[in-house]
Amino acid sequence: MSEGLVLIPTYNERENAELIIRKVMSLPRAFDVLIIDDGSPDGTAAIVKELQSVFSGRLFLEERKGKQGLGTAYIHGFRWALAHGYSYVFEMDADFSHNPDDLLRLHDACVQDGFDMAIGSRYIQGVNVVNWPMSRVLMSYFASWYVRLVTGMPIRDATAGFKCYSAKVLRAIDLDNIDFVGYAFQIEMKWLAYQLGFRIKEVPIIFTDRTRGTSKMSKGIVEEAFFGVLQMKATSWFRPLKPVGSR
Repeated sequence: MSEGLVLIPTYNERENAELIIRKVMSLPRAFDVLIIDDGSPDGTAAIVKELQSVFSGRLFLEERKGKQGLGTAYIHGFRWALAHGYSYVFEMDADFSHNPDDLLRLHDACVQDGFDMAIGSRYIQGVNVVNWPMSRVLMSYFASWYVRLVTGMPIRDATAGFKCYSAKVLRAIDLDNIDFVGYAFQIEMKWLAYQLGFRIKEVPIIFTDRTRGTSKMSKGIVEEAFFGVLQMKATSWFRPLKPVGSR
């Protein structure tokens, strides 16, 4: 029986696709994997298709046309997961910056400890980032500080992309009205879960920068996150969300 569905968006991840899939499949608990590929010209989807015969019934592929953004890929995956009845849904990068072994700890935080969302946090116990230049570490760290300042949300790693959601969180969030598609999407999902009153736990992880393939970070993604936080806070003043438990 599957412990949950791991969503892995891909764009030109030929060097990592097979390795990350085999690693997740080798874990001592059974996780299913859904690859959401945005038309990778390097043949990422073809690699996944070959592996589907090896991991029949556990490895799935959704192919989309063109590069549509991280947020829309995850929303596509959330809808797929809910339609297929998964109780727990994970976000994880394809490039091993997130250690697949930590899926077990995120899962435990939700299943055993009773939290509604678990975040693989780089900053809950100091700064646990490997192989990033200091400029990027500082940008990421102070981005989370900025999010806490503007929103009041008590999350140390607001931009983290390694998470476990219980299905009830994804059902409660209006996925049709998510505003952002880049890394601001990661902040927005946490902000909405927090506003809705769900219990969130940060689980300490060590984040290691990719050693294969190319980063998808860009100036536009950073700008979206900076201004998006202000927009999210302003929206909450005019359209406050009612916590799930008080409805």
